[in-house]
Amino acid sequence: MENPEVAVGSCSAHDDENLCSYRRHLSISQEGLLEDQLRRKLKFFFMNPCEKFWARGRKPWKLGIQLLKIAMVTVQLVVFGLSNQMVVAFKEENTVAFKHLFLKGYMDRMDDTYAVYTQTDVYDQIFFAINQYLQLPNISIGNHAYEKKGAEETALALCQQFYKRGIISPGNDTFDIDPEIVTDCLYVEPMIPLENTTVGKHNLNFTLDFHRLVMVQLKFNLKAINLQTVRHHELPDCYDFTLRIVFDNKAHSGRIKISLDNDIEIRECKDWHVSGSIQKNTHYMMIFDAFVILTCLASLILCTRSVVKGIQLQREFVSFFLYYYKKEVSFSDQMEFVNGWYIMIMVSDVLTIVGSTLKMEIQAKSLTSYDVCSILLGTSTMLVWLGVIRYLGFFQKYNLLILTLRAALPNVMRFCCCAAMIYLGYCFCGWIVLGPYHVKFRSLNMVSECLFSLINGDDMFATFAKMQQKSYLVWLFSRIYLYSFISLFIYMVLSLFIALITDTYETVKHYQQDGFPETELQRFISQCKDLPNSGRYRLEEESSASLFCCCNGCSEHM
Repeated sequence: MENPEVAVGSCSAHDDENLCSYRRHLSISQEGLLEDQLRRKLKFFFMNPCEKFWARGRKPWKLGIQLLKIAMVTVQLVVFGLSNQMVVAFKEENTVAFKHLFLKGYMDRMDDTYAVYTQTDVYDQIFFAINQYLQLPNISIGNHAYEKKGAEETALALCQQFYKRGIISPGNDTFDIDPEIVTDCLYVEPMIPLENTTVGKHNLNFTLDFHRLVMVQLKFNLKAINLQTVRHHELPDCYDFTLRIVFDNKAHSGRIKISLDNDIEIRECKDWHVSGSIQKNTHYMMIFDAFVILTCLASLILCTRSVVKGIQLQREFVSFFLYYYKKEVSFSDQMEFVNGWYIMIMVSDVLTIVGSTLKMEIQAKSLTSYDVCSILLGTSTMLVWLGVIRYLGFFQKYNLLILTLRAALPNVMRFCCCAAMIYLGYCFCGWIVLGPYHVKFRSLNMVSECLFSLINGDDMFATFAKMQQKSYLVWLFSRIYLYSFISLFIYMVLSLFIALITDTYETVKHYQQDGFPETELQRFISQCKDLPNSGRYRLEEESSASLFCCCNGCSEHM
């Protein structure tokens, strides 16, 4: 005979497994008890760390680990940043030194204007660079040396690119040209015997046909060791420099631009010995990095556990609401269970673990990916510091920024999408029309940077003044273009953007004084009046079985 207090339900194949457990053998008193338990469980889930400690005596391990991690990751980043600065400085200073060594008459900050205009100057520049290369061990004040392959030193490659055939007669307005590019190279050995200690056209049998010439390139490899790291108790790195001196005549305008490019590769030194305690310091740093990895791993495990628990509780609440109230839980209420702060902390933990592992490999001289490591550690440190805002958000006077950003973000994103269409239109227009006449509009990237600076009120007069007046029509268009852009974005778009955030700020501030509108989830939880120190939550902890397991257990005993 069926128990009168029990409502028997049937489950179809399409029903949710958790919902099915509700439709089995639940009495009215049991339903009320389970509803109270769920409210208490939800209220505990959304408590801050202090309240959780009062409720169940649970120590705020995640908070403690985050504070420890902030200190450790910041120290780690500072130490690596100082090391990375020495690496970057060594690269830049060597590049400047090479320009002064191999470019005749070079002066600092003249890269954009460094060019030659006569045939004699072209030959002088080429042979000056070759002679400087041959005399490098005697003239360089750095620890530069030729690259070796086996027992032999690598040669300097002097290559010229030219059209396969070309007869140019500008006076007759005629030309006959084959645009196929031909490359011809000759090689200069570092230890070549020289009678008069200099190389010239008579030594190398090197001539240029300037009518057909497209480009001349000198390519050679040098090596160096960065010894300045020894003073900072770090093992030095070995550097490979691939230098290219390019004489660019693609325009055939009578001006050959000269540039020096330096591709740098860092390698582990093959055989080294350093007296003192450098190796011990390296070992200490690697132990510290390993401890950072373990701390981040613990943080990752705890945050992952909290996210999984939140998703499980979300499913529990959705199934209960669907069965008990016959209502679907809104998407916004469901997302309350997914803690975005934990996900951000998890991302920072992964980045820190990978970056710290890479840093240990760099310290062991197994890898030299300084740039990748700096990006990983820099991003992870930024996210770690941003994660602290979560704990400040538990205090009403500190969470105004978070609430404003959270409320304004959807409207800001929609507004930015509309503004981006106008901005991109101005970018393309400025690049096409003003690019040939203005240095700040030569590429789309430069145009975007220039216009963004104008929005912020930077460098306005210089942008107007640097416009060339070679074409009056383009000059007039530039004035209309710049005035309209500045007026539209500064006086309208930017003002509306600020007003949008200010309006959200006022709304949030008003809600803080008069109370925020309650969602269904908040109304459901607010019916639980148990205080954190009431002791009810400790009893709840002892009965740790899940809501649905309790239901199934009740049905089995009936």
